[in-house]
Amino acid sequence: MTKRSESSNKMELLPEQCEGLLKTLKARFEKNMIRHNDLEWADIQAKLEASTEKLWSLHEMETTGGEPDVVGHDNKTGEYIFYDCSAESPKGRRSVCYDHEALESRKEHKPKNSAIEMATAMGIELLTEEQYRELQKLGDFDKKTSSWVLTPASIRKLGGAIFCDRRYDTVFMYHNGAESYYAARGFRGSLRV
Repeated sequence: MTKRSESSNKMELLPEQCEGLLKTLKARFEKNMIRHNDLEWADIQAKLEASTEKLWSLHEMETTGGEPDVVGHDNKTGEYIFYDCSAESPKGRRSVCYDHEALESRKEHKPKNSAIEMATAMGIELLTEEQYRELQKLGDFDKKTSSWVLTPASIRKLGGAIFCDRRYDTVFMYHNGAESYYAARGFRGSLRV
């Protein structure tokens, strides 16, 4: 259970949730050093502990099945970059169309939510196609599922949206109507801390 802070409109975790999340993230970090072999957990934890709002977003990524992990460090900004690293598209974020406009355009059989709205509520961003391809260099992801990725405005303006997956040991990018949704399609997010 998360709570809304009395002094602000920010979401915060309970102390035991913070502790549990940090323990989970540290274990995942240590288990998957190939994703970040030149980074130190102590530095990342210090950044996380200083940012309760980012911890809340990571908790949302975790509870929806994203298995967030550090995949890089931006030397210019000093931020650590987290991506959803679950083997398949996060279970708690599937069966969603692309965005609010697509959701509203459906006359019947509407999904419960959209990828863009969920990501915004979680405080994260959808991976771009480029970021998705970077992630795939770190392992084999979405071999049975697919993930919406941030769609260029020119494509979205025409009613489409793009998604990616891995099949035949190759990463593919496809298109669909933005209002479509499937049980095996969700989205992956990124967060900078």
